[in-house]
Amino acid sequence: MVLVLLAACKSGSGGYVEPRDGPPLRTPPDIANLPDPIPRDEPRSKRGNPPSYTVRGRTYHVLETAAGYKATGNASWYGKKFHGRLTSSGEPFDMFKLTAAHTTLPIPTYLKVTNLANGRSTVVRVNDRGPFHSERIIDLSYAAALKLDFADRGTTRVRVETLTEQPHFFLQAGAFRELAAADALRDNLRKLTGTSVHVVEVSDDRLFRVRVGPVSGHPEALRLQALIMAADYGQPLILAR
Repeated sequence: MVLVLLAACKSGSGGYVEPRDGPPLRTPPDIANLPDPIPRDEPRSKRGNPPSYTVRGRTYHVLETAAGYKATGNASWYGKKFHGRLTSSGEPFDMFKLTAAHTTLPIPTYLKVTNLANGRSTVVRVNDRGPFHSERIIDLSYAAALKLDFADRGTTRVRVETLTEQPHFFLQAGAFRELAAADALRDNLRKLTGTSVHVVEVSDDRLFRVRVGPVSGHPEALRLQALIMAADYGQPLILAR
């Protein structure tokens, strides 16, 4: 299992700072605005969850549960060098998805990660092991680093906390006949909320709807609704997902 873990994950690469790793040659458009993964109840992976494993002389004990986990520390990221390689879970690493590596949390686990330098946050799904550096608590995919706005650096200080399956909601902030008006509101709300905002067409009424989310839990939906109202964008509708 130790050999599998070492081959599958980054062996403590620290992502951006490892030689030959880094961002892709071409970044897909709008990747910094990827919608957050929706936490859902998943069985523990058959791979990557041994009771314990040893890397570089240090033994790590995989937690029985992720419930209540919270931590603050440094995050790193990893990118093109590992793109397509198998993670500890056996899934291919995709630097354009919102995933992460952690030394002891069960695989998979959903985490909310907040960049303490700028307040940006995203949700990631843990499917890998690492980083094996004592000064780092999590290694994020390139896409997650973009969302948290530290992809141009090697590390940043973050707060991570476990997310469990919750009801999810969208906030509908407007409906427009002109796509340009919908796009303008989408861009403004992305800057205001720091979360995913999309323009969608529903049914045949030829209206472009601006929707924020999905967001986890009604309290978060209410918080965003109040934030949008305080910025004079009207009162968005809260819609169950």
